[in-house]
Amino acid sequence: MFYVGIDVSKDKLDVCVLGEDRALSASFANQKSGWHGLVNWLKKRHAAQPVWICLEATGRYSDAVTAFLYQHGYEVSVVNPARIKGYATSRLSRNKTDQVDAALIADFCRAQSADLALWTPPDPAQHELQALVRQLEDLTTMRQQERNRLQSGITTVTVLDRIRAHIAFLDAQIKALKDEINDHIDRHPDLKHQRDLLTSIKGIANLTAAKLLAEIPHIAAFDSPQQLVAFAGLNPRQHCSGSSLHGKSRISKVGSSALRAALYMPAVSAKNTNPLLQPFVQRLQQRGLSNMSIVVAVMRKLLHLVFGILKSNQPFDPLFLEKKAALS
Repeated sequence: MFYVGIDVSKDKLDVCVLGEDRALSASFANQKSGWHGLVNWLKKRHAAQPVWICLEATGRYSDAVTAFLYQHGYEVSVVNPARIKGYATSRLSRNKTDQVDAALIADFCRAQSADLALWTPPDPAQHELQALVRQLEDLTTMRQQERNRLQSGITTVTVLDRIRAHIAFLDAQIKALKDEINDHIDRHPDLKHQRDLLTSIKGIANLTAAKLLAEIPHIAAFDSPQQLVAFAGLNPRQHCSGSSLHGKSRISKVGSSALRAALYMPAVSAKNTNPLLQPFVQRLQQRGLSNMSIVVAVMRKLLHLVFGILKSNQPFDPLFLEKKAALS
């Protein structure tokens, strides 16, 4: 068995192949011509031997090459970057370059192969939803940039008119895209059912449900809510070193930034409106946590609820705690 680690960046793929007696490294462009070059290079190196490829989940940069390798018959595992980082720490790895990272990923693949799930293509409907949601995020970001330009002190009338016209155009595009997202979900019964489950949670509306369904792979890929929290990069990272025994815990941010962004405003809303979360929020307030720390904690709790609802296939029950107490 050959184990391949790929360090993925926007423009290139750094690759390391671990064979029986040596390691080989190479780099390829992160585009279709580079992917073809990678496949040809691998075929020359491994001949008829089986190959297992590992790469980190880096969203847009890794999605396309992962699908390409799968289509060419390779076994591929897409790994949460937090696991690779933890493995690097356990190996006391101090150097960090793209080639070193690729070798580390290959070594992780070899050492952890018994516990790695193989990647399978997303459902076409979910994949299209993801593309629509990500385009919506791009358009929303572009609109905010134009709004910022309006406030930047520009006084030339023709420039201001063009900015306002562009904002109006973006407004129309965003509205049309939101309608398209809703129509897309309505046309696919599984997505529609999952959206209805998610919107049963106080604080999660249709658009947030669409973002969650777009950015969370099939819920069966996660065995616990903690795994889903880690996938989103919302797991806490404790700083405790030397005399700094009471360093602040921070979220790792090693995970899906899109998923974290999708959860922020729902957490702000749920913090004040979700009855199941009220006692939790009050305990955190009594402990003196900052408002932002409480919002992040609610984001984690929301992911726990999302996991439970999608796994159980049952809507959110605001009387859950009362029923639980009555049965105990």
